[in-house]
Amino acid sequence: MLDGYHILTITHRDAPLELIGQALVPSGDDGEVLQRLKAHLGWSELLYLSTCNRVMYLFYSQQPVSEETASEALRVIRPDLDENRLLQLRSRMRLLHGAQAVQHLFEVAGSLDSLVVGEREIIRQLREAYDRSHAMRLTGDHLRLLMRFTIETAKEIYSNTGIGEKALSVVALAFAEMQKAGLPKHARILLVGAGQTNTLFAKFLKKGGYHHVTVFNRSIEKAQAAAQLFSAGNALPLDALEHYTEGFDALIVCTGATQAIVTPELYRRLLAGDAARKIVVDLSVPNNVDKDILSDFAVRFIEVEGLRNTARENLAHREREKENEEAIIAQRIYDYRALWHERQVERSLSHIPDEVRAVKDRAINEVFGKEFAGLDPSAQELMLKMMNYMEKKCVAIPMKAAKAIALHAQRSHHSKETAHRAKG
Repeated sequence: MLDGYHILTITHRDAPLELIGQALVPSGDDGEVLQRLKAHLGWSELLYLSTCNRVMYLFYSQQPVSEETASEALRVIRPDLDENRLLQLRSRMRLLHGAQAVQHLFEVAGSLDSLVVGEREIIRQLREAYDRSHAMRLTGDHLRLLMRFTIETAKEIYSNTGIGEKALSVVALAFAEMQKAGLPKHARILLVGAGQTNTLFAKFLKKGGYHHVTVFNRSIEKAQAAAQLFSAGNALPLDALEHYTEGFDALIVCTGATQAIVTPELYRRLLAGDAARKIVVDLSVPNNVDKDILSDFAVRFIEVEGLRNTARENLAHREREKENEEAIIAQRIYDYRALWHERQVERSLSHIPDEVRAVKDRAINEVFGKEFAGLDPSAQELMLKMMNYMEKKCVAIPMKAAKAIALHAQRSHHSKETAHRAKG
């Protein structure tokens, strides 16, 4: 069954975005921390996903999963948290099991659970999260199978519903808010951070006709890649931000830091004596810009938390499609059960081809070796063709029978579940 799949998560539905940031794996040593987490809790496989409004730990384990899993995981991920903060965070996290976990993953991939329903960006984020986790040797066959099916499910949802129509990502919402402020095309823009979010924001800037963009990032290569989008683009290392004195009109910040990096003191230096009102876009969770600047300077401040209202307005356009998506997800969960059963059959019978081949080889070379050697070449060739044919059939017949039995058991289980829901 699907009982081995579990999800530990916290999202925009569960907590303020600042609190969600406390569940992030610290940047820089995420591979080591995730390996330690997997080993400490005895999980067989693990996938880690973090976006601007969710943190998710998808894991596979056939061992009993304690309701204290959230606390145990947080102590590994964030040993620096005091007990009160840990308890506060734990109380907001959700632990999902089995089919419920699979359903949640499908809803995430189909953007049903997104801050803005219908944003396709989550598919890319899931793919990249799987690739990173796989590269860290955290995943195995169970998550590989589930993630492949999840991406297929998301594609079916976007193809067969209108859930993605007029979709707006958090980045798109922030860019739209910035444009409402009337930022001219010749504005001087500072882009602090060149990760996924700011790289996407850079593409919006380019499409919007902005040219004067200076990109700061720890990795100068990533900064250069983003800066190359603009005719007057410039790339600088992140530590150069402390000494930047050329002024700006808009500041966009999103880094992996878990605390404010743009302090009032740094902000004052960046202004370079310019007292005009500036636009500041903080797409980080938690905030990378100290909100004390709002009381000290003239600022049009845009942050992820503040985009919630706009997101709710856009949500109304897609509410009518949610029932269609939910129907697809229900069917896909049923289909995945069948696929999972089939895969378990394949795994349990994976030794059969080698054993049948060994029997064939032993028959030719040992049991009937002398008789076979006494045949003329054409007879030997015919005999080998017959043996190879029999080998394939001897492998296929038990595989087919076992899959049929598994499918029958799956259908029987589904019928019982349907009857149980009808009674309830």
